[in-house]
Amino acid sequence: MSTVQLEQSTQARSLPIVSGHQDALDGVRATAAFAVLLFHVASGTGYISDTRKDALAWLLSRGEMGVPIFFTLSGLLLYLPWARTALDDRPAPRTGRYLWKRALRLLPAYWVLVALTQFTYGRAHVGDLWGWVKLLTLTYSYDPHNWWLGFLGPKGLGQIWSLTVEAAFYLTLPLTAAALAAYARRGGDDPDARGRRLLTGIGFYAAISLAYTVVMFHSSQGALLGMWLPRYFAWFAVGMALAVLSAWARAVPAGSAARFCRTVGQSWGACWLIAALIYCVASTPVTGKSRLVADSIWTSQFNILLYGLVAAFFVAPVALAAQAHPAMTAILGNRVMRFLGKISYGVFLWQFVVMFTWFDVSGHPPFTGNLLVDFPITALLTVGVATVSYYLVEEPVRKLGLR
Repeated sequence: MSTVQLEQSTQARSLPIVSGHQDALDGVRATAAFAVLLFHVASGTGYISDTRKDALAWLLSRGEMGVPIFFTLSGLLLYLPWARTALDDRPAPRTGRYLWKRALRLLPAYWVLVALTQFTYGRAHVGDLWGWVKLLTLTYSYDPHNWWLGFLGPKGLGQIWSLTVEAAFYLTLPLTAAALAAYARRGGDDPDARGRRLLTGIGFYAAISLAYTVVMFHSSQGALLGMWLPRYFAWFAVGMALAVLSAWARAVPAGSAARFCRTVGQSWGACWLIAALIYCVASTPVTGKSRLVADSIWTSQFNILLYGLVAAFFVAPVALAAQAHPAMTAILGNRVMRFLGKISYGVFLWQFVVMFTWFDVSGHPPFTGNLLVDFPITALLTVGVATVSYYLVEEPVRKLGLR
């Protein structure tokens, strides 16, 4: 092998992975899923409430941080093929195939959940055809006139507001990617120029969240608008920017993007420490009571900004690393974390049903209980139900779709 070929081979091994499966990302997904589960159990047991002012309660109240991490992962993994297209003019993903795969991933297991919750908690409204349509199509969050209280959905579906946001992102991503690609191509054939334009475009995309939040506070339907995609563009944009950096590094192996990716990938410990410190700051009243309680414009803006930074510093070293550090693999890429990441969608879907069932069986009223007892039991039961959901619904549907 010549010296040039050896250098090229060495460079290739130090570049981010842009295809195939990354075990450590399964661990990121699992971490996000169980952070959200812990947050919901802590809320359900009354551990997170206005009467508790201790530091641990505030830290637990930001377990919803799993949501921006999920959104960042979606932006990263789904936009990556389009980012590569924009940088090197390879064929763009087929929109129809992309939407079909997303629908198969999202809807079948969710439909099972909707049917179960409607025939249990929502029996009085089983005959509401329009209600069924809105729930099954993930469009209920756009209608303020519902039979359930608030905007989070019926009992057992309180977490699904974030799935409606995900679905909206899936649907709009091909158009967003096309607009970004058109803007990038105006920079000519230079991959560096295109990469800079893509990041600029994504920056404007993220800024919409901040402007939208201002509009939200000046609307009589502010709580409803807070459930819609534009408020969360910034969190998806974090993942999209990581996708651009990964593809850009591959397109220009000796360029600045490749050097940046190597630096971030090797600095995973520092990045995670920064993420933890920002998380602590976000756990103070500077971001309000929670993401769902809109205290003021400023607390909501800090919420979007700080939560996005936590997701960025947590996910970036995993996404941009050419090969996960052995310690990172031990933490996020071990067999347990890979399995939990694989069933994480089921953990997300079934956690409320499992939690309510456990609360009924254990006999304690709402907002009472023992977090140290209720969380491990709820987590184990949720993992069991999610495993059944994965092997009986999600995986068979995925294989059927491949045919």
